[in-house]
Amino acid sequence: MNIPQLSDSDLKLLGRYDTPTICNVIEVFQVRSQTSGYMDGRIRACFSEMPPMVGYASTATFRSAAAPRGGKEYGGLEGQVEGFAKLPQPVVVVIQDIDSPPVAATFGEVMTTIYKGFGASGLITSGAARDLDQVRALGFPCFSDGVICSHGYPHLLDLEVPVNVGGITIHPGDLIHGDTNGVTTIPHQIASEVAHACADFAAAEQVILDYMKAGGTTPAGLREARNECGAMIKALGERVRAKAGLTP
Repeated sequence: MNIPQLSDSDLKLLGRYDTPTICNVIEVFQVRSQTSGYMDGRIRACFSEMPPMVGYASTATFRSAAAPRGGKEYGGLEGQVEGFAKLPQPVVVVIQDIDSPPVAATFGEVMTTIYKGFGASGLITSGAARDLDQVRALGFPCFSDGVICSHGYPHLLDLEVPVNVGGITIHPGDLIHGDTNGVTTIPHQIASEVAHACADFAAAEQVILDYMKAGGTTPAGLREARNECGAMIKALGERVRAKAGLTP
């Protein structure tokens, strides 16, 4: 796979900002619709207190409704973690549960311990979670469509294939950012610029927040603050699009 790799410093910078800020900044580049690229409300953070998760998608499909033909539960797990090395690091495991609705948990303490041990930075599934207390203790961010106490007949089907999770298609190597607010992808071609534009976008929004905190607010004053914020964001957009070569 020929997947662009961000520098460690850019990855760390992305991890300093919440996912809504990342989404806001992506919008100023005008490279995709403002209603695409992020997962819908079915996918929720299992541990809202954990910091943002950033990494490259390692994808798989999964089911637990029927015993695997080979008779081996969690079949494919060794091949999955072996494949981590073929992707930029760190990876985020993204699993589509093809049972609908989910019959049993996609992951628990054992799987997340394995994933973390092989360098993964988190997990997202359209299926269910379990062992939440134990996984929380690992400090391993996870996102799911609910919680189910049993694991049924768990087995992985296809590895490193496009999957549909939270209403969007995730390809192997997609750059992902997620926190308590949800999960978004970050287009590779603007990923570094997104990381470095977050501070300026936050500064623009802070104009309104500072005005509201100062007291003595009026509609006219709010309008002025909002206009200043809007002008800063417009200028930021023009600047970053030009830097990214997106200006006609």
